[in-house]
Amino acid sequence: MKRPFVFINMAMTADGKIASTNRKVTTFGSRSDHQRLLELRAQADAILTGAGTLNAQPDITLGPAPKQKSAPARVIVSGSGQVNAQHTIFRTPGAPVIVLTCERILARRLKELKQAADAVYVCGANNVDFEAAFEFLREHHGVKRVLCEGGGRLNDSLLRAGVVDEVNLTICPLILGGQDAPTIADGIGFGQLDDAAQFKLHTRKQVADEIFLTYRAVRNSQHA
Repeated sequence: MKRPFVFINMAMTADGKIASTNRKVTTFGSRSDHQRLLELRAQADAILTGAGTLNAQPDITLGPAPKQKSAPARVIVSGSGQVNAQHTIFRTPGAPVIVLTCERILARRLKELKQAADAVYVCGANNVDFEAAFEFLREHHGVKRVLCEGGGRLNDSLLRAGVVDEVNLTICPLILGGQDAPTIADGIGFGQLDDAAQFKLHTRKQVADEIFLTYRAVRNSQHA
C-alpha cells in the first residue's frame, strides 16, 4: 500500500447534520465523543481538515491528544488556496502545517501560503489529487495513518477518490434539520447507488444517549 491508511471521524445529529444551517453550531458531542476524538488522534500521523472547516473555527489548532508521544502533522486541503494565512494554526508551535492544493490556485495565494505553512504541495490540475498527495505525505513526512476531521466537502472528495479506509461516526441525540445544513459528505456525491462508497459495520458502542460506529471500507478491506 503506497498511500497511508485514511480514516474519517465525525460527530453528527440523528438526521446526519454536522452543523446548523448558519454553520454556527459546530460542536454538540459529549465528553465521551471528545475523548474518542483524542483517542483517534493518538493513532494518527497526520490530521486532515478542509479550508472551510478551518476558516469557520478561528481557534482550531489540530493539536495532539494529551500524552501523545509525537504530534501528528497538521494538513489543510484547499484546491483554490482559500485558507486564511493569518489563522491561529499557522502561529501555533508544534507539528508542521502542510497545505495540499492544486494548479488552479492563484499565484498570490500560493505565495502567501508558502510563507505561512511549513510546506505546500501542489498536486492535480483542477482538484487535489489525493493519491499523489497521500503518497507525498508518506514519502516526505513518514505519514502512515491520516485522520480526516472534515468538513463535509472534503469527506465527499475523499470518498469519491476511493481513498477512505474507515469511517468513525458519533450519532448524537439531536435533530437540527434544514436542507442547507451541512452533512458528513456534502459536495458532488455519487450519481448512482451502484457507485456509492461501500462500507461494512466493524464496531458499535453506546454510551448514554450517543452511539459510536466504526465502518470499514469494503473495497479497501485488505488494508484494514
